Amino acid sequence: MKTPKRIQPLVDYGLIDEVMSRLMSGKEADLYIVRCGSEVRCAKVYKEASKRNFKKAVQYTEGRKVRNSRRNRAMQKKSNFGRKEQEEIWQNAEVDALYKLADAGVRVPKPYHCIDGVLLMELITDEEGYVAPRLDDVTMSREGALKYHDMIMQDVVRMLCAGLVHGDLSEFNVLLDQQGPIIIDLPQAVDASANNNAKSMLQRDVDNMRRYFGQFAPELNETKYAHEIWERYEAGELQPDIVLTGKFKESTVKADVDAIVGEIKAAYAEEQEKQRRIQESRQEAP
Repeated sequence: MKTPKRIQPLVDYGLIDEVMSRLMSGKEADLYIVRCGSEVRCAKVYKEASKRNFKKAVQYTEGRKVRNSRRNRAMQKKSNFGRKEQEEIWQNAEVDALYKLADAGVRVPKPYHCIDGVLLMELITDEEGYVAPRLDDVTMSREGALKYHDMIMQDVVRMLCAGLVHGDLSEFNVLLDQQGPIIIDLPQAVDASANNNAKSMLQRDVDNMRRYFGQFAPELNETKYAHEIWERYEAGELQPDIVLTGKFKESTVKADVDAIVGEIKAAYAEEQEKQRRIQESRQEAP
C-alpha cells in the first residue's frame, strides 16, 4: 500500500522497509503493519490533539513532570510551541511506560523507536502468526477467564509497584496471544503518586476487567481487588509477587467529627494565644 505521509520519515531513515497494511484506526492513533527487514512490526501513528478523541486528557497528564521551565511556561500559556511540547510528552509517555513496565515484568509490546509521532513496536500475534485478537473478540471457558483475570490483576499490581496506573484498561486494550493477556495503549498512563485521580482510575481499570471476565466466571463479580490493591499500596505493603484474595472488608468505624472539629478549634485557639503573647512582648520591649 502507499506509505502514509507520517510514516515516510521512518522509511527514509531505513527503519521501515514497507507498509504492508492498515491494522486499525483508534481514538488516539492509527495502526499499521510494517516490514522492517525480515521482521513484521507495528507502527502506531498518533493523531494530533485536535483530531484525537480522548476525553478529559487533562486528568491523565496531571502530575507529569516537565523539568525544562521554558517548556512548562509554554504549555501553561498554550502557545503553538507549548501545544507541540504537550503532544511530544503525551507520545513519549507511552514509550517510557512500555520500557518501565517491561522491566517490571508486565506483558506489554516491545518498543523500538518513536520518531515524529510514530511509535514503532512489536506486533503481537497468535500461535498461527495472525494479529492477536483483543479480549473483546474472544470467548472463553470459566477456567480460562479465572486464569487470565488473575494474570491481569498481577500485571496491574506490577504496574502500580512500578508507579503507574493504566487509566484506560478494558477488554479493548488487552490482546491475547498463546501465553496470555498483553496490555496495550499506554499514552494516558498516570503517575500513581502524583496524580490525584490515580485511585479512581485504578478502580475503574479493575472494575472493567471484573465485569468483562465476570461474563464467563460470575464469581468474579463479587471480588474487590481494587480496594485490596490500593489499600496495600497506601500501606507500603504492595509487592510485585503478592498473592491477592479479591476480598476487602471496609472499616465500619465512623469518624468522630465533633472530636476532630474540637481539636481544630483548640489548635486555632492555641495559635491565637501564642500570637497574642508575641505581640504583647513586642509592645513591652524598650
